[in-house]
Amino acid sequence: MKILITAQGDFVASRFDLTSEVVIATVENGALAGKPRTIIMDRASAEELSNMIMEEDVSLVICGGIEERHYQFLTWKKIRVVDFVIGDHQSVLNRALTGELQ
Repeated sequence: MKILITAQGDFVASRFDLTSEVVIATVENGALAGKPRTIIMDRASAEELSNMIMEEDVSLVICGGIEERHYQFLTWKKIRVVDFVIGDHQSVLNRALTGELQ
């Protein structure tokens, strides 16, 4: 399973559509498989980010705010979205791994 966290520096980005940096972590048997990787996009674009999420075969997206149409699109594609998340992305990832993030 892959988890994507929208990022702004060390923190979860406040808006999905303004995100130009993401952290992708691969999880196997409930634990991280290697070090999470950071991807810097050319520009902030909700459409390009949505395409990347599908191309990377992401199962869980963690973000701050997200527009309803992007939320609906991702959930229609069977991608779980946890939104309105605030905090540093490492702590958020740890909470997701332990099941504390709903």
